[in-house]
Amino acid sequence: MIDLRQMRQFIAVAEELHFHRAAARLNMSQPPLTIAIRKLERELGSELIARGNRILGLTAAGAVFLEEARLTLQQAERAVAATREAAAGRAGQVRLGYVGSALYGRLPDMIRAFRETHPEVRLELLEATTARQMELLREGALDLGLLIAPAAPTEGFSFQPFDTDRLCIALARSHPLAGAPTIEMRDLANERFVLWPAAEGRSFHFRAVRLCADAGFTPLVVQEAHGLHAVLSLVAVDAGISIVPEGMASFRSDRIAYRPIKSPAAAFGLSLGFRAPVTNPAAGQFLSASAPL
Repeated sequence: MIDLRQMRQFIAVAEELHFHRAAARLNMSQPPLTIAIRKLERELGSELIARGNRILGLTAAGAVFLEEARLTLQQAERAVAATREAAAGRAGQVRLGYVGSALYGRLPDMIRAFRETHPEVRLELLEATTARQMELLREGALDLGLLIAPAAPTEGFSFQPFDTDRLCIALARSHPLAGAPTIEMRDLANERFVLWPAAEGRSFHFRAVRLCADAGFTPLVVQEAHGLHAVLSLVAVDAGISIVPEGMASFRSDRIAYRPIKSPAAAFGLSLGFRAPVTNPAAGQFLSASAPL
């Protein structure tokens, strides 16, 4: 089997066309080099060097082997460099999940900054609910998930704080309450609500229902939609009102009025969830880069 050391020896001889100079270049004595080239020729079953009293040049087979040996060494060097970059987290891939509202907070700037400092890392992004992200993290289909962390510890998972937000009231600008200077949660008792299925967004759904319950009523949900953007699109056409992350207040603001909720229960945090320990070095680099200052 031909190895990289033999290829390097042959390249030195082929480029110097002189055994003594090639040996000096390789920091070895000439006799072992001469023996090594002879052995290489026997293994290949072909002469590579045309010899007389001195080296006359390369044979046709030698010229082909020189080109291929150079390419092989270049690929080997690339393989070593790529492996070291991946091991250091400077190359590779990070599969990152995120809840839709995260796009309106710190996440876009974080992605931009990470791509600038880690241009060889490929970020694969997937929008999904917290529940779905937890499933994908368990399956190993995601490296990191930007989600609403569970209130109780989850075995095998760790959560790193990433961003904060609050829930707010969203209603069509044509809605009678849109012109009110302030809106209290109790003012919504008789309103129709558009929410997302509890099974898909348990954290947001629970918080919305809790805010209504704290105000003394159960929300009348007349329609459900998959994803916050779909919910807000229905609010925009006055299909109902909703409770959504305040960070999304720029979405369809020409058609939707957003009003704050004063309750402390409206506040929530986003965290990067991951299976511990993190075995993907590139994901570890993203975690380090996104850690709170």
